[in-house]
Amino acid sequence: MIGAIVSFSAMAVAGRALATDLDTFEMMTYRSIIGFTIVVGFATLRGKLGDITTRDLPRHAVRNLAHFAGQNLWFLSLTLIPLAQVFALEFTSPLWVILLAPFLLGERFTLKKLAVVLCGFIGILIVAQPGTTPISLGTVTAATAAICFALTGIFTKQLTRRHTVTCILFHLTAMQLMFGLICAGYDGDIALPTTIGLPWIIVIGLGGLTAHFCITTAMTLAPATVVLPIDFARLPVIAIIGMVLYDETLTWPVFLGAALIFGANYVNVVTESRRTWSRRT
Repeated sequence: MIGAIVSFSAMAVAGRALATDLDTFEMMTYRSIIGFTIVVGFATLRGKLGDITTRDLPRHAVRNLAHFAGQNLWFLSLTLIPLAQVFALEFTSPLWVILLAPFLLGERFTLKKLAVVLCGFIGILIVAQPGTTPISLGTVTAATAAICFALTGIFTKQLTRRHTVTCILFHLTAMQLMFGLICAGYDGDIALPTTIGLPWIIVIGLGGLTAHFCITTAMTLAPATVVLPIDFARLPVIAIIGMVLYDETLTWPVFLGAALIFGANYVNVVTESRRTWSRRT
């Protein structure tokens, strides 16, 4: 999880560094090139190319469109609002999963889950502070990115029932490379990375893969009730980075709202873990 925190934080810094030279579509294009190369190379070396199939292409496409939109909105948010606010709003993604799962996964929506969502929503209001300051474009894009990431998670769960991780990652990088080329090149002008920007592109490309690899590995080594609190350490880490590198102020509403969002997520994870354990025993 320390690896995941470092990777996500590095991606945020790299996204800001590249914002003056590349738009978000171009960032995603170069990130996908790196990711696609790594996935294909890894699958070839491990003899996993046979895992890649063309089944469920529409579901892959929807999943990757959601992720592509969410990632672009996330990168855009990094340039519009403080880093801590972006990360706090990103943490609402599991709450959106709770709301969307009954419709897309057929899961039950209970009163406890409703209470969890309401607690998380109060946290969002504290972070966004509607009424005291106008809702900014960055707040909207960060919150929308969280919804897109929730959809990504739901469709990923559906795909894992029929496909291997290699197959899912192949279609992820291949389709997002295609989406990136279309969106970045529709005007016939895709900016090439500069000598200074190239290392930041590599950070984004490697950071995305290593972050999710670290989280997945952590989930196999420890219960979600242990992993989730560590993941929320990203917020104070990125807040300190924002203060040191960009002179961003540390505001109490962001941390209070994030604490409520974390509490809601943690209660949900504990409840689901206990339910899973009781079914097994």
